[in-house]
Amino acid sequence: MRLVLTALALTLALPVAAVPTLSWAASFDCNRARAPDEKAICANTALNDKDVKMSVLYEVNKRTLAMGGRGVLIDAQQQWLHDRRSCGANRACLNRAYDRRLGELERGLERIYRNGPF
Repeated sequence: MRLVLTALALTLALPVAAVPTLSWAASFDCNRARAPDEKAICANTALNDKDVKMSVLYEVNKRTLAMGGRGVLIDAQQQWLHDRRSCGANRACLNRAYDRRLGELERGLERIYRNGPF
């Protein structure tokens, strides 16, 4: 199941990842990065890749939830962004924040697969 979810996320992220420049992370423009967390993400390929995956998983989850669930997801994402910002440029903290959020979003996709034959 996890392999299928990862394959789905990577397939959806491929057009974003194929962009020849790293001026864009998935969720923000690196050319406009001002906060230490954003600058650290733009400067580190592994963090940028996690940002791409997080953004794709977030969008897939958001599009598959009913209105009430969508609001909860949006609120959780806003809280996560606030928490990520508190990491500043600390890469270890940013990696932990992304790993936690990616796990939450992957569990959301597992809900999709449990609810139907695809």
